[in-house]
Amino acid sequence: MGTFIDLQAADGFDFPAYVASPAGKPRAGIVVLQEIFGVNSHIRSVADGYAAQGYLAVAPATFHRVKPGVDIGYAPQDMTAGSALKAAVEALPAPGVMQDIQAAISHARQAGKVGIVGYCWGGLLTWRSACMLQGLSAAVPYYGGGMTTPAEIARKPKVPVLAHFGEKDHWISLASVEAFKKAHPEVEVQIYQADHGFNCDQRASFDAAAAKLARERTLAFFGKHLG
Repeated sequence: MGTFIDLQAADGFDFPAYVASPAGKPRAGIVVLQEIFGVNSHIRSVADGYAAQGYLAVAPATFHRVKPGVDIGYAPQDMTAGSALKAAVEALPAPGVMQDIQAAISHARQAGKVGIVGYCWGGLLTWRSACMLQGLSAAVPYYGGGMTTPAEIARKPKVPVLAHFGEKDHWISLASVEAFKKAHPEVEVQIYQADHGFNCDQRASFDAAAAKLARERTLAFFGKHLG
């Protein structure tokens, strides 16, 4: 359903993005932010899923500034490699990868209002995007690793946010989620009886019931805020 195109950030950096288009006129645009495993088959299928719901879906390659063509799986060695790439991107001088996400938002705006959704590291970037970037109307981070730390809790979102977390997530403590909820009563926080990565059907932590419910809530949220 989708294809890769090249986008350009404000600093002139060119990077690829997977774009999935709906069958008819798009109802709105959605930017899909990858995990630490690249724009792999799972993220492409997520983008395809949003396109099937009528959205123009854009999934930028947020590792491209440190390593092109990342497309890996979920084995332990992939986790190690992805974590190193994430650290390299996080170490880039500001605004770093945020300008690539801004370019993806700008591309998606051809479809109308734009929402953003991200998973794992992409969930953290989704939260930052909701607080820092322009042109968004809604944001949905899934188990955003790091977004419940004090530095990230201190940010203020510019748009409505729906945040999904798993209560069995050993990377994101429930105590930190509660601290996030207390600091951000304006954010809709949903907690599932599931582990980190519960949305990904290629991971051992996949939870079909939680994934289905979170997707239903996400689609309703986007339907409300993207028109």
